[in-house]
Amino acid sequence: MRGTLPWYVARASGLVAWTLLAAAVIWGLLMTSKVVRRLARTSWLLDLHRWLGGLALVFTGVHVLAILSDTYVHFGLASALVPLASHWHPVMVAYGIASLYLLVAVEATSLLRRHLKRHTWRRVHYASFPLFVLSTVHGLTAGTDSRAPMVVITVVLVAAAVAALTAVRVAPTVATR
Repeated sequence: MRGTLPWYVARASGLVAWTLLAAAVIWGLLMTSKVVRRLARTSWLLDLHRWLGGLALVFTGVHVLAILSDTYVHFGLASALVPLASHWHPVMVAYGIASLYLLVAVEATSLLRRHLKRHTWRRVHYASFPLFVLSTVHGLTAGTDSRAPMVVITVVLVAAAVAALTAVRVAPTVATR
C-alpha cells in the first residue's frame, strides 16, 4: 500500500475494531443479564457474541498492519507491539498495544474454553472491561478522528451503555453478598 491509503485503512479499521469490540461487550453483558436470559437461550446468541469478538480481533489486526504499512509516521514492528517503544505519542499508543494483548487473551481463552477451568476462563474474560476502557482511551487520545462530533457522541453513548449494563449485571451479585 502506498500514499494515504494505509492511513485511511488504519483509521477506518481502528474505528470498526472499536465498534465491534463495544458491540461484543454490550452483547456479552446483555446475554448474561436476567432479562435476555429469560427471553431466549438459543445458541445463536453466544455465536453472535463470539463472532463480534472475533471480528474485533480481525479488524485490530488490519489496523496494526495498516499502521505498519503507513509511511507518514513510520511505525516499526517494535513500535506497534511493544508498549512505550513508539516515538509517536508512546503512552497513547501503549494503550492500544495493551488493548491488543488483552483482546488476544480474551479471544484465545474463549476458543480454548472447553479445555480450561471455568474460573480461569471467567477471570481472563473479565479482562474485557479494562480492554474496553484501554481501547476507548487509545482511540480518544491517539485517534485522528477522536475530535469528530459523531465519534465523541458515539463514544459517550456507548460508554454510558457499557457502564449502565455493567451496573445492572453487577447489582444482583453485590446484593447477595
